[in-house]
Amino acid sequence: MTITIYHNPKCGTSRNTLEMIRNAGVEPEIVEYLKTPPSRDELVSLIARMAIPVRDLLRQKGTPYDELGLGEEKWSDDELLDFMMEHPILINRPIVVSDKGVCLCRPSEKVMDLLPWNIGTFTKEDGEVVTSGAGND
Repeated sequence: MTITIYHNPKCGTSRNTLEMIRNAGVEPEIVEYLKTPPSRDELVSLIARMAIPVRDLLRQKGTPYDELGLGEEKWSDDELLDFMMEHPILINRPIVVSDKGVCLCRPSEKVMDLLPWNIGTFTKEDGEVVTSGAGND
């Protein structure tokens, strides 16, 4: 199985997600999207494959979201994409792509649905214990 993670190593959720993938025995392709942002076409494709509105991929915390007024409904999807291209920090993370689908893995345990098999129990950095669901066999 091939897995790609759009990752920010400074983000605890992203680090937990990466470790869950590795616990499944898979070494993913890691795209540090702040250093190597996806192209606009790639971003549009990821959003379409996740079947989420463009706005749902915007990150607010630690970004210029408020400064740019992105909470206002006046922005079109194309304009929001323009902002994400100009400021990749606005792209929420981690996004994981696997043979089973594409997902914004917030919370990190959402990645379990994309893994090749059940990883059992995993302890996050903050000590929270999560368990794979029955659908990950």
